[in-house]
Amino acid sequence: MRILIAEDDFTSRRLMQKLLAPLGDCDVVVNGAEAVEAFEAAHAEGRPYRLICLDIMMPEMDGQQALKILRRREGELGVAPRDEARVLMTTALDQPRDVIEAFYRGGCTDYLVKPIDKQVLLEKLRECRVLD
Repeated sequence: MRILIAEDDFTSRRLMQKLLAPLGDCDVVVNGAEAVEAFEAAHAEGRPYRLICLDIMMPEMDGQQALKILRRREGELGVAPRDEARVLMTTALDQPRDVIEAFYRGGCTDYLVKPIDKQVLLEKLRECRVLD
């Protein structure tokens, strides 16, 4: 499985990479603009990401903006809904407004509140059918 982690905080980025590396090949970026670039490159290579973890608050382009672009591009590329990347939004702030934005306007698969707990992460991955 190919995984993209977009996280600006070094410690959070390393933790996500450590937790997800046993599940697949992890690419790491530090903002939403880089996430969009990596997403585009992965599709151009014919090896799209199955899982994308996006931090909501990042510099240059936040996770909410990146998510909207990724979902729009999947539509333009003709990606069937069942084949869309599973997107987990991560946030240090458990604010209902951010959650509503991510789910209903952005199209994320699920979200996690930091600090990330390994068991909660694995359960979310099972629920969104990343882990069989």
